[in-house]
Amino acid sequence: MIPQEQLRKVLDRFEAVQSEMNSDVAPEKFVALSKEFSDLQSVAETAQALLQARSDLEDAKEMLADPEMAEMAREEMTRLNGDMPKLERTMQLLLLPKDAADELNSIIEVRAGTGGDEASLFAGDLFRMYQRYADLQGWKVELISAASGDVGGFKEVVASVRGKGVFAKLKFESGVHRVQRVPTTESGGRIHTSAATVAVLPEPEEVDIKLEDKDLRIDVFRASGAGGQHVNTTDSAVRITHLPTGIVVNQQDEKSQHKNKAKAMLIMRARLFEAERSRVDQERSEARKDQVGSGDRSERIRTYNFPQGRVTDHRINLTLHKLDNILAGDGLHEMIDALIAEDEVRRLASMGEDEAGDV
Repeated sequence: MIPQEQLRKVLDRFEAVQSEMNSDVAPEKFVALSKEFSDLQSVAETAQALLQARSDLEDAKEMLADPEMAEMAREEMTRLNGDMPKLERTMQLLLLPKDAADELNSIIEVRAGTGGDEASLFAGDLFRMYQRYADLQGWKVELISAASGDVGGFKEVVASVRGKGVFAKLKFESGVHRVQRVPTTESGGRIHTSAATVAVLPEPEEVDIKLEDKDLRIDVFRASGAGGQHVNTTDSAVRITHLPTGIVVNQQDEKSQHKNKAKAMLIMRARLFEAERSRVDQERSEARKDQVGSGDRSERIRTYNFPQGRVTDHRINLTLHKLDNILAGDGLHEMIDALIAEDEVRRLASMGEDEAGDV
């Protein structure tokens, strides 16, 4: 049970934020208060409802002593005893520490892995799945770079996804996605296994990651591949190396060197931000037992089996027999919602263990 004092602290802070917003504060302070007010509103409403339910339950218990009110009191107690566990769980979820990156936009990178042409085709399938899912969420997808496969799909594709709660919903997609199907080029009907890797990186604000000129080496060179005369005559491609970490980003999709540099810097910030997040996570929990998957690109997380029409997420042992629906993007929400729910369960359990250890 959540302590009364903790619930009252939530309400006290919510009232304090409201009061401060109504006072004469600087515009930048008002913006920060407005965000906190928005974050606290549902927490405060649930805390108030839970406190009221507890108070009503005590009143109902006292009413049992009055013969004329006893039946009404029992009915009220039955109702409250049914409602309160739901309120308690909702409140526990709202009080879980928030991932500061959850509300950020994301960079999504999909790369063909083992499997040759079939891997490139599968990478294309995955990217279209995320595009469709993003459309259904009302998010905007903007292509940053793409290298097409020899027979279709992508050897590599990178895009930014912008909208509300993007990283919160996509962060569990990082890892190795495996496909089992009969390639169109396979005359013998044999099932092939190939793979693609997905990396979802939170896209930080410029203020979150400051890049010092002294830490960067920027090289320009001629773009390779298709593109007509332009790529043969202009040094438009850009390679940025972050000297302290050795992280390298190449960008050559745009004809403009300036645009290529801007896109490369966007990706560089995201990779540095994620590297720092990973370092902090590692310090907090070496085994990362309280998370659904580590986000490691080398971790096999999901299998798409075409002959059986199923998709299996190995982290939570969930199998859905709706492969076409998931790859079309429409059914992906069911898999993502299950991963989020499992993550919440694990974090609640972890929080309970921490509290027990403090006793």
